[in-house]
Amino acid sequence: MTSTSSGFRVAIDGPSGSGKSSVSKKVAAHLGIGYLDTGAMYRALTWYCLDAGIDLDDTQAVADAVAAMPLEMGTDPKAPSISMGGNPIDADIRTTRIAEVVSKVATNLAVRPKLQQRQRELMAQIAADQGGVVAEGRDITTVVAPDAEVRILMVASEEARLARRSKEVHGGADESMLAATRAQIVDRDKADSTVSQFMTAADGVVTLDTSELTFQQSVEAVLTLVERATA
Repeated sequence: MTSTSSGFRVAIDGPSGSGKSSVSKKVAAHLGIGYLDTGAMYRALTWYCLDAGIDLDDTQAVADAVAAMPLEMGTDPKAPSISMGGNPIDADIRTTRIAEVVSKVATNLAVRPKLQQRQRELMAQIAADQGGVVAEGRDITTVVAPDAEVRILMVASEEARLARRSKEVHGGADESMLAATRAQIVDRDKADSTVSQFMTAADGVVTLDTSELTFQQSVEAVLTLVERATA
């Protein structure tokens, strides 16, 4: 893979359960470059606010917390990590407690530009230090890195997304497990779609539908797009 002196950037957006996180990590590992989970940054801010006793309905106080929180993002795609002031919070930000309220932070219009700027800076730093970066989340292809060398919107049917996330979170995809997952997937997407467009590709962004693809096929599809961009 060729890259400029500032590094090569792959931006992947998409709804929950589309496969963007697992695929992004595998692609970054294959290419030997860094990885950035921008969605985890909203979860981390949510955790920080709850831990600090900041009311999530106080939009300005939450926005001010972006600069205050001592967030550290580990960018190794084989072992990404998230710490706050040196304390790992990887497991903490994936709990139901965070999942149920993270949309309050993610839809805070005073927060989004602040975190997006931080994401922009991190992408540039990681790409320069490691020769490239795969960043995934929402608004990455359009707001954070609209000039990234590869921009992909990864989508999948609601049925496929629910089944994947249910297996990941609950270990299966029977009716009760799907029902428990639906609120976290569908409701979160519905809330976030009020402030971010992640179901329709912007101009120049390639749509990759993974509904019928295996994990490895999804990875190979992204790698093919990278190869074309660097040929």
